[in-house]
Amino acid sequence: MTKTRGETRARILRTAADLFQRQGYGATGLNQVLAESGAPKGSLYFHFPQGKEQLAAEAVALAGGEMGARMASVVGSAGGAEEAVLGVGELLARGLRESGFRDGCPVATVALEQAGGEGPISDVCQVTYGSWLSGLAEAFRGWGAADEEADELAELVMSSLQGALLLAQVRRDTAVVSSVARRVGSVVARSLESAAHPDKGTGRNA
Repeated sequence: MTKTRGETRARILRTAADLFQRQGYGATGLNQVLAESGAPKGSLYFHFPQGKEQLAAEAVALAGGEMGARMASVVGSAGGAEEAVLGVGELLARGLRESGFRDGCPVATVALEQAGGEGPISDVCQVTYGSWLSGLAEAFRGWGAADEEADELAELVMSSLQGALLLAQVRRDTAVVSSVARRVGSVVARSLESAAHPDKGTGRNA
């Protein structure tokens, strides 16, 4: 029984994560979640007694954590910052293509609806983006960036790729994600190179 209940909860959560990513919070109803998950009626409030808000917060956390793990894998296997940015860009672009341009960022749709608000969903969105940024910044520090610069470069990468992903979804073409990743990756690489060799190109002798 415990296993069955756990499987039902996981199925509801997975279905909700997919629907919230695609449709947003407002457009996703609990009846739709139940219907598409195949969960019994009444099971949603049994597993999520605080209702839709609790379900959405946990679903965003699930989807955001999964994306964060995939990003970490891509960045961790990269040979440098530029390759890491290109890899994250391709990760996002591939997900968009494979979904038929229906599913963009797993957090963005809900985050935009919650922007400026307060509550558990907004908190989860902030934590999720914060985790992604921290992972990128930590990698950039490993490649020689100072603390503040690493944070700023992570914000540049994430904001640029998020914007490119939205534009790609509108155009139904991921070329813009690739081009933005390439440009931003080059900027990051040059910034790290300048940090490593501050006198390069200044005309001063070492």
